[in-house]
Formats: sequence, C-alpha cells, structure tokens
Amino acid sequence: APTRSAIDNLLEENIPSERIFCTGNTVIDALEMVANCGMSCPPALEGVRDPILLTLHRRENHGKIARDIFQAIRDLARYYPDQTFVYPVHPNPAVKSLAHEILGESQNVILTPPMSYGEFVYTMKHARFILTDSGGVQEEAPSLGVPVFVLREETERPEGIAAGAAALIGTSPAALI
Repeated sequence: APTRSAIDNLLEENIPSERIFCTGNTVIDALEMVANCGMSCPPALEGVRDPILLTLHRRENHGKIARDIFQAIRDLARYYPDQTFVYPVHPNPAVKSLAHEILGESQNVILTPPMSYGEFVYTMKHARFILTDSGGVQEEAPSLGVPVFVLREETERPEGIAAGAAALIGTSPAALI
C-alpha cells in the first residue's frame, strides 16, 4: 500500500495486517526521478512564466460539464489577460473538439497536443496552480509543491486534500471561478 490511509482501507476489508506493507508511492518515485534529471520546456511554452495548467479528460466530465468548465476557463482568461492558461488537449474527440471550439481563439490560452511525460512534469513544476480531474496529477503536483484544484465531485485520492495541498472544488463554473 502506498499510504497509511490505503493500509487502513485494506484492514477494513479484512486483509491480514501481516500481508500488508507500506511501500510508498512508486508514481512519486518516478516523478522525482524525472524532475531531478532535467526536463525540457515544451516548445509552445517558451517564455511563459507561471502558467495555470488545466487537464481534463475523465468521462464523467464529458459533455455539458466539459463545456461549462471550458467556458469558465475562457471567462477567466478574459478576466486575467496577463495570465497564461495551458491545456495539453486530451485526444478524445469529444474533449478535443470542444476545447478548440471554446478556447481556440483565446489569446492567453495555449492548447497543445499531449506532452511527453518530461514536458508535462516541467509544466507542472512551473505552474502557478493546476486545475485537473486527473487522479495522477492530484498525487504528483503536491510532491512538486504546486497547488491543485480538483475538478471532480469526489476523489479516490484523499491524501492531498487531507494534507491541504489539493482542494476538491467540483465541476460547477461558479466554483471554478
């Protein structure tokens, strides 16, 4: 198990304690290895400082929810014209077409193709904060010292929230703004 709370969950499922070992989180081990070995800045972000990083891909957020989130990002981009928003666009056509439709003409929103892991770690590490529905990003960003706002109604990764490194804000545009 990666954490004490994961151990507690296993114990509640009657897994014998002698069969449970706290190993830590191998995702964070990999993140630290990449973050410490030099990452490259994605070409689209050359000269960009302290971007707000967005990731959005979960199926439960497709459709109206994604539309509302993208419209809220567009509104924030208009309200904060000196702030750069970066969205490595998920390749799912339902997400990709909507992102380009709503955010494509925003001057301070950069829509990039999916990034390599090294580029993504670089972008996370240099972000002002992250807006995400990704479980993995909820784990990784706090390890980089970057605040995370979780665009979900609930999460299976409560550790970042319990530690105060992440906030579960839901999916409503009002909450996001």
